[in-house]
Amino acid sequence: MMNFRTKYTIALWALCTALIFSVSACNDREEELEWDWDKGKDNAEKPRFIWIDAAANFPDFANNKENILRDLQLAKDAGFTDVVVDVRPTTGDVLFTTDVVNQVQWLGAWLPSGYAKIERTATWDYLQAFIDAGHSLGLKIHAGVNTFVGGNTTSLGSEGMLFREADKRHWATQLLTESGLVNTLDKNAKEAKFFNPVNENVQNYLCDMLDDLAAYEGLDGVFLDRGRFDDLDSDFSNESKKKFEAYLGYSLQNFPADVMTPGMKAGDLPAELPVHFKKWLEFRAKTIHDFMEKARNRVKAKNPDLQFGVYVGGWYSIYYGVGVNWASPQYNTASTYPAWATPDYKNYGYADLMDIMLIGAYAPPTRVYGTNEWTIQGFCSKAMEKIKGDALVAGGPDIGNGKWATTSDEVINEAITLSVDAAINASDGYFLFDMIHLKKKNQWQYVKKGIEQAISSDN
Repeated sequence: MMNFRTKYTIALWALCTALIFSVSACNDREEELEWDWDKGKDNAEKPRFIWIDAAANFPDFANNKENILRDLQLAKDAGFTDVVVDVRPTTGDVLFTTDVVNQVQWLGAWLPSGYAKIERTATWDYLQAFIDAGHSLGLKIHAGVNTFVGGNTTSLGSEGMLFREADKRHWATQLLTESGLVNTLDKNAKEAKFFNPVNENVQNYLCDMLDDLAAYEGLDGVFLDRGRFDDLDSDFSNESKKKFEAYLGYSLQNFPADVMTPGMKAGDLPAELPVHFKKWLEFRAKTIHDFMEKARNRVKAKNPDLQFGVYVGGWYSIYYGVGVNWASPQYNTASTYPAWATPDYKNYGYADLMDIMLIGAYAPPTRVYGTNEWTIQGFCSKAMEKIKGDALVAGGPDIGNGKWATTSDEVINEAITLSVDAAINASDGYFLFDMIHLKKKNQWQYVKKGIEQAISSDN
């Protein structure tokens, strides 16, 4: 499978029922979290998640329930306990029943003959088919949602609400470029067309959609992917300017120059920052935090038993680039990252809003073990340190993109096996992206071996 993630998903990483929270929140959160094992129990009881990307797997699943059951059986046999099925791909359309968003008509996928349009002609409910098949096998089924996207452009054409509804053009994010402000719909280099997360109409639209998703009987959880800004160059619309000024408490005379200059990159900041840059990062983190709180409340109001969570990349040190603080509010970001974090940045950590967090521990296959970022083990252990028990954490690799796509099969196969040990013992579970990779190279036996070894190490 080709790399269908943005650069922040290059390169998707002892769960518990009783978590350590602040005294004021403890009782409520313990009642909400009803996972079937306690922290500190054996690896056999830790969940093992596999993600199913919509587009990449569409040739098999778009119109064939039998294939769904067949491949979920493979996942079960390999030792996975939980499945996250992508039901809102980067087009922004959906594969579940709702009146809020259009249904997916087609998705682009790689076939032996090349990149092709796969049409969905079936009328049965895609998500329900996964719930029914998964539950028949004893698997838990969660819905994955590409959150702040409203369209996508590839060589096959453009699809999504932002392309169909001209009156929603102002919902699309405004990018800061060397040529000035550019609507993402006019930026050919960006395949996924992001919304502006600051826009309250966008937020309400997404929450209405989540309300319908949460109504699915039998669904076990909802995971928000791409619950973020597009990148550091987003969003510089007049709406974002006004809301940032309201946050500051005064007007800006030199926007966006006093906030950011074109070309700035997360992880490679200039020595001298624009006067309001760090406060701008704080504002963006607050925007995403407040949306996550709103989304959680809508999901839990519809079904309090649903697990609510996110997928995030494990590279926290540069994740400010997409406007997300996925740590616990107890984690003092500024003490470790004073170059870009204000003392108040920690207030907008959202881990305490989550039941489960999937950490993309997307290190290369030659970097399985280690204590720092850019190793599978390090990504997971660092995430645990930052989340501080506020949510359950399952991490693991993307086994098909980046160097996983170019390294020898022998090295990759061993790395898949070892990744289970590295992730499951450094966090509360295991997470693998994506099912298509295991299928294309028939690598199920290597993850099965890793899971069996992790479970046998309990004895």
